[in-house]
Amino acid sequence: MDIQGALNRITTGHNLTGDEMLDIMRQIMTGQLTASQIGGFLIGLRMKGESIEEITAAANVMRELATSVRVDVPHLIDVVGTGGDGTSSFNVSTASAFVAIAAGAHVAKHGNRAASSKSGSADLLEHAGARIDLTADQIAECVRQTGFGFMLAPAHHTAMKHAIGARKELGVRTIFNVLGPLTNPAHVKSEMMGVFSADLVEPLAHVLKKLGSEHVMVVHSDDGMDEISVGSSTQVAELKNGKVKTYSINPEQFDIPLYSLDNVAVSNPGESLAVIRSVFTGEESAASAITAMNAGASIYVAGLAEDLAGGIGRAQELLRSGEVAAKFDQYVEFTNSF
Repeated sequence: MDIQGALNRITTGHNLTGDEMLDIMRQIMTGQLTASQIGGFLIGLRMKGESIEEITAAANVMRELATSVRVDVPHLIDVVGTGGDGTSSFNVSTASAFVAIAAGAHVAKHGNRAASSKSGSADLLEHAGARIDLTADQIAECVRQTGFGFMLAPAHHTAMKHAIGARKELGVRTIFNVLGPLTNPAHVKSEMMGVFSADLVEPLAHVLKKLGSEHVMVVHSDDGMDEISVGSSTQVAELKNGKVKTYSINPEQFDIPLYSLDNVAVSNPGESLAVIRSVFTGEESAASAITAMNAGASIYVAGLAEDLAGGIGRAQELLRSGEVAAKFDQYVEFTNSF
């Protein structure tokens, strides 16, 4: 399909088929289209509303062009958010990942530097002293030896360079804002994924099903977080055993009090690291509560708890034990051994 045909279709409110979207995405990602054509296409898609088929096809193209990380370990997951929720919270997903590792999971984390937040996962890990410029083989070795590996998105999705100019000039959310968490280079089958809009929760669970995922929780909280919140209820779409079910959870179901999100806000990576270190000492706080809830979900999707409540209980035990800090320090040290 040519770009003019695609533009005519989407600007008149019609969805592209999966094959048509594959065609256009390959043209974008191989430098065949101009910035104007890419920009027009992205805005047309957004105004129409991206379909499950279109998002799935776009993710498949990014996956086929990515630099893969090949690691065969049990209980392999990603703990990831789209970002862009505007809450300036500390790096909840990264903190949660290390709790899940202490429970026996392996985490291949796909992340980036901050775009609109105060601290991206890459910024936090660098601030802690970790190297984030490792090769695919070195990252795989990190996962095997420490339970955690970090894949910096631009290093694994180099074809994205063809869309960067158009995205920067547009300055608004497009389909690319949701593709990151859908295109993990280690091809994880289970993930705990936060999204910036309630409208994305159920559709992205269906996209992940089409992409071959096995156990996934996609979440967005009523107070606007791309995490499970301790300030409100959270909407969940869970993919398990080939079926997607939707439900709502709140902290009080798990005997966790409600907190204001002000208690988890930070203004830079240094503050985020300080919060995470205090959480890892077992200190009771809003930050430890939100970490326990998100880590609990991560432990659950990793297949290391019978249900979400069991995962949260295990996360709380691990945080009180102080074991998690050692996992974090081991990872940072190991990245500097190459």
